[in-house]
Amino acid sequence: MQKEQFLRYLHGSIQLKASDIHLKVGSPPLYRIQKSLRPVREEPLTPQDTLDACAFVLEGDAQNTTANDVRDHDTSFSLPGKCRFRVNMFRQRGSLSLVLRIIPDQIPTFDDLLLPPTVVDLAGYTRGLVLVTGAAGTGKSSTLAAIINHINQTRSTHIVTIEDPIEFLHTDNQSSISQREVGTDTMDFNRALRAALRQDPDVILVGEMRDLETIDIALKAAETGHMVYSTVHTADAAKTVGRLIAVFPPEEQEMVRIRLAENLRATLSQRLLPRADGQGMVVGLELMKNTGTMEELIKNADKTAGLKDLIERSREQYGMISFDQSLTDLYKGGLITFEVAKRFATSPADFERALHFE
Repeated sequence: MQKEQFLRYLHGSIQLKASDIHLKVGSPPLYRIQKSLRPVREEPLTPQDTLDACAFVLEGDAQNTTANDVRDHDTSFSLPGKCRFRVNMFRQRGSLSLVLRIIPDQIPTFDDLLLPPTVVDLAGYTRGLVLVTGAAGTGKSSTLAAIINHINQTRSTHIVTIEDPIEFLHTDNQSSISQREVGTDTMDFNRALRAALRQDPDVILVGEMRDLETIDIALKAAETGHMVYSTVHTADAAKTVGRLIAVFPPEEQEMVRIRLAENLRATLSQRLLPRADGQGMVVGLELMKNTGTMEELIKNADKTAGLKDLIERSREQYGMISFDQSLTDLYKGGLITFEVAKRFATSPADFERALHFE
């Protein structure tokens, strides 16, 4: 594969508003467009093609990795003036494959992402823990970038981000931003997070809550007066609480539950839905804000499942929103079809019934 051809695939993905590019031996390049993989009208890729593509990406890799050395490798690649790509390389059946996630050069705003006004509140907290959750590819990184960008535009703070790899590139505005990449600037999340506490941070962004040590240090950072943002691969608030606590040994879980209840400020759980006009995707979400009642439900393992119902009842008073309420808003606003809203609803029958009674 010539480099011009590789770059043509990247430019084509931007023009078609794809979210990801798959390069795999035996298949033509695939673009993910509105959640579906669509092949490019090209010949199937050969082992030499994907080896060449990896080599092109690795030309600027700070870890000095070569394509022949790759087994699993995360990095990034830039098209100056266009966008960046988060890249994962891996071997399957002895050959190299790549998946490239497109990251726009322009940092998204809350308005760009069509997020409701109450989400802006998440950028106003000055201590505690906020988690953006959802499956892979649901826009968590974009939402966190919008939060960090809003803080940068409105407050004088020191923001430290720990990412694998760095996705959106921030420049100092009102805040000073230090972006650290795992593998290039630091060995791992845990070491970087411990070090961040000695770097006079006001805000810390941790790319992902991956293990017990990361969760524990993030909680300690929140407990000592810092504002911590991170992501978890969970579907909603109740599952997020359960996942974080389950990582710890049984004898520590009761104390961790109390720590989490006292320091978790909010969870924002996301799902990407196809727009009614066919122009990309829109975020459906559940937003939980921690109130005194929420804190009690988190502390009591037998009552945590009740978070969903309380979120639904707390919209007017606290600005929370359930997934089904979000779907109703998007449907009434013409952003998604009724069929999409019903398909993604927590309970399709209850959703349809509630819609008819409004």
